Amino acid sequence: MAPTNTPKKPFHVAVCGLCMTIGLLHQNIPCTLYESAPAFAEIGAGVAFGPNATAAMSLIDPDIKTGYDRQETVNAFPEKLHSWFDFRIGMREDAWKEMKAPAPEGQKIAQVWTGGSGQSSVHRAHFLDELIKLVPDGVAKFGKRVENVEKVDGKMRLTFHDGSTAEADAVIGCDGVKSRTRQILLGENHPAAHPVFTGKYAYRGLIPMEKAVKVIGDELARNSQMYMGHHGHLLTFPIEKGQTMNVVAFQTKKDGKWENEKWVLPMKKEDMFRDFDGWGDSVRELLSLMEKPDVWALFDHPPAPTYYKGNLALLGDAAHASTPHQGAGAGQAIEDAFILSNLLGKVDSVEGIESAFKAYDAVRRPRSQRVVTTSREAASIYEFEDEKLGGDVDLIRRTLEKRYDWIWNEDLHQQLKKAEEFMELKANL
Repeated sequence: MAPTNTPKKPFHVAVCGLCMTIGLLHQNIPCTLYESAPAFAEIGAGVAFGPNATAAMSLIDPDIKTGYDRQETVNAFPEKLHSWFDFRIGMREDAWKEMKAPAPEGQKIAQVWTGGSGQSSVHRAHFLDELIKLVPDGVAKFGKRVENVEKVDGKMRLTFHDGSTAEADAVIGCDGVKSRTRQILLGENHPAAHPVFTGKYAYRGLIPMEKAVKVIGDELARNSQMYMGHHGHLLTFPIEKGQTMNVVAFQTKKDGKWENEKWVLPMKKEDMFRDFDGWGDSVRELLSLMEKPDVWALFDHPPAPTYYKGNLALLGDAAHASTPHQGAGAGQAIEDAFILSNLLGKVDSVEGIESAFKAYDAVRRPRSQRVVTTSREAASIYEFEDEKLGGDVDLIRRTLEKRYDWIWNEDLHQQLKKAEEFMELKANL
């Protein structure tokens, strides 16, 4: 938590995101967290973080990392502790149709090492519980879905769906992929204001670990695996301290469209098995064990020309929603919060807020947008759709072994230093 002997900053920030709120509190910046839901809640199951993200947690507030460590699950075998995924062929040799089978079903074609903690994941809801502990009573306001943000008489005025209003000196929108603050900042008709369907969807579900072990064995069940196939792939990794397997099975939508207004739908198992016709026994047995599965449409954001305007800024998925194919989207939000909370910690007046937002935008936008682009590219590699790599197993292996280094091995101290130098330079002009 924030040092108690440091004076509070003379400005107030309205924010829609937990990690950023904790970062502001740690910097002694008065803030209010506005949540659209009636209470803190999280959907989904497992979420993975790379070494860059877990490092950022510690740098924002060590208590975030402590809470994460309490819930973290890693690969079970000691020799796999630094491994991200084992990449295997998921389809039967007789099912490739348009292309020659690149390797027999189940064969491992690559093992990717993170250089850090390996596959590191938590159950979303359990990590949320840890974060909530770090937010004092009275900081969060619930049932407050933002409808508008405007500058009125020198203050940022927020108008909510329930008709109420609030004022702050700055607003940080962390309101997800369907972000209203993004639309406000860029303009309703801006081509990058709204998320776009990526042509991919995913079946998601959980399996009790004992059941998974019975059908595929200890090594495959208790350590993270990626099963690659033509126009689809399936990943598994342990969560809840190894008690549960998280399963996500991706497919390509042939017409490239998603016309349902809902992005998460109940799943029909017959549809899923039809999508994975021709896949191997391990994959299909895991699919049959998935409990309470649903299907998620995958959207991301076209690159925004800016992450701020005046004293309004975007952060996390509101700024750069990404597909999950590199396990890096949530981590970028943590990096955002580290950089922006520290920059605002160096601001001593309302007038200095925009300079912090500008420096944040200059440093964070290129990196986070590159994650969005390369995440789409990753799916094409896993699904043998990449124009250069195709089904060349050796070339795919060599590409996978090095393509994530720039995400995981980021020097966060240097990133912050660059942002601080940018802010100082602009202040002296």
